[in-house]
Amino acid sequence: MELRVLHYFLAVVREENISKAAELLHVTQPTLSRQIAQLEEELGAMLFVRGRHLQLTDAGLMLKRRAEEVEVLIQKIDEEFAQKNELSGVISIGSGGLYSTRIFPEILAGFRQLHPKVRFQLYTNSAEYVTEQLEHGLLDFGMLLEPMDVTKFDYIRMRDAERWGLLLRKSHPLAAKPYITRDDLLGEPIITSNRPAVQRRLQAWLGDTVTHLDIFATYNIITHVVGLVDSGVASALTIEGAVHLFASDRLVFRPLYPELSMSSVFVWKRFQRNASAASAFLDYFKECLNRIEKN
Repeated sequence: MELRVLHYFLAVVREENISKAAELLHVTQPTLSRQIAQLEEELGAMLFVRGRHLQLTDAGLMLKRRAEEVEVLIQKIDEEFAQKNELSGVISIGSGGLYSTRIFPEILAGFRQLHPKVRFQLYTNSAEYVTEQLEHGLLDFGMLLEPMDVTKFDYIRMRDAERWGLLLRKSHPLAAKPYITRDDLLGEPIITSNRPAVQRRLQAWLGDTVTHLDIFATYNIITHVVGLVDSGVASALTIEGAVHLFASDRLVFRPLYPELSMSSVFVWKRFQRNASAASAFLDYFKECLNRIEKN
């Protein structure tokens, strides 16, 4: 399969029309139609449902995802080999809503001041998504909440603890309390994380209370359920750092008592050191952490 054909395929996907894609690619419509037909024959699957607007089949959706991953990797290769005397390129970082990410603005700004041609791509997503993208080489770094399997990565465990608590409306009776106990959660509709490892830690903290908990919903990213909390439908167990992903004067965070905290790690793919912007950033990141810890 040629990269050129994947490029053609993605153009058709984005335009939803072969004629428009052909015009964008500066090829004839019959040529592009033939290339797509040959690609379908090679893969042994129909990629599009034909109509006024082309729609992807399940096979087409799968190829779209993989083709976009290839496109990102090719772009990263081009950028890394284009570097000459002055460091340039794109550094991609994925993370969840973590308190530890508060150091990013200072570190990113400092590195950009040293290397003005470098730019950053920042992603907020679930730990599973960030881990998958790291494994495929589509992200350079990730800031992830433990517990997680770090055997495939090199990592730095961050100093700051990620404190758990309850996100709820200011008008909720529990908002008047300085902290939330296990018994406070009884009878309350609760939204909680769907990560199995995190759920086990929460269940250990809850003890016997867990069997009486009213689980309203689970989430992979807290921002997906803020509307439910804001409407008063339920309250959400989450980490304090995630609260800073959104702004609402109607919501408050109250920590759990006894305190429940988890650590976070800054990770990168093992054995991936070279002369790229990502490697230079990793060195700078470590220097900044050492300086911060000494102060």
